[in-house]
Amino acid sequence: MGSLAPSSDVSQSSKETQTLVNPNDLLNLFKCQQKYLNFFFQKLDLSQTLSFTQTLLNAKGTIFFTGVGKSGFVAQKISQTLVSLGIRSGFLSPLDALHGDIGILSDSDLLVLFSKSGNTEELLKLVPCAKAKGVFLISITSSETNLLTIVCDLNVHLPLERELCPFDMAPVTSTAIQMVFGDTVAIALMGAKNLTKDEYAANHPAGKIGKSLIFKVKDVMKKQEELPLCREEDLIMDQLVELTSKGCGCLLIVDDEYHLIGTFTDGDLRRTLKASGEGIFKLTVGEMCNRNPRTICPDAMAVEAMQKMESPPSAVQFLPVVNHQNIVIGIITLHGLVSAGL
Repeated sequence: MGSLAPSSDVSQSSKETQTLVNPNDLLNLFKCQQKYLNFFFQKLDLSQTLSFTQTLLNAKGTIFFTGVGKSGFVAQKISQTLVSLGIRSGFLSPLDALHGDIGILSDSDLLVLFSKSGNTEELLKLVPCAKAKGVFLISITSSETNLLTIVCDLNVHLPLERELCPFDMAPVTSTAIQMVFGDTVAIALMGAKNLTKDEYAANHPAGKIGKSLIFKVKDVMKKQEELPLCREEDLIMDQLVELTSKGCGCLLIVDDEYHLIGTFTDGDLRRTLKASGEGIFKLTVGEMCNRNPRTICPDAMAVEAMQKMESPPSAVQFLPVVNHQNIVIGIITLHGLVSAGL
């Protein structure tokens, strides 16, 4: 016999038995997590944190991070954050370290050990080997009494009320605390080193971060024959081709020396046509233009142009680019910024 297709009743029954998340339970979990994080902030020993941050700032060698399991993932992430700030850092797997990778350590290096309990077997095995290399050891733990604090040179306690897990076991609150602590210290180091935007951008040449910090308006603007230019005495209807063909959604009205007088957009065209009807055939661009448009200079950052376009009272799709003499040298559009990956 052939197999029977499931009846609509069975299918409906399956839908009715789906497990759903209780919205009140979800809200309570977030409130609990907030409470546990607040406990961390309130109980954190600032003197320990300051000593830790100062030690990292004055490191002569490389700052290595290590950890096992979830703490290991956090250690890797914090190390990568420091690298992105131009600080020499790396992650050292405790298992691989005992099988040769410890050779990378020298007596000028720091080794930061992340562990919730402070009794992680793999880290305790690593400690004497790292000490033999003359490495300065720092423990970051959430248990006040543990074996790592006994054998390390500097210890930081991350106060933990409990895990969000109903069994107080799954490392979710503790890892959130580790991440907040490590990344906040990283930004403190960024400030202490007076890292500039240009230096930060040099470490992020690709992707949105790099582009937003490297690209200037003059790098992405349209210029010369790409500009939709006209004079204020030109009739609106005579400039329709210029308005629509340049892909900017506007006209830039200039005088004989190319000083910016105003702008006329396709939105202005629709409003003028609605209000004037056939009278639009006699209207000049200058009569209906916006004589106080937002502008930007060519040396401004491209990300600043994006922010200026989106600023109140209403968003715009373009900005005329003018020099210090208010002479039009380009136009930057929202479409152009998006196309550039900003």
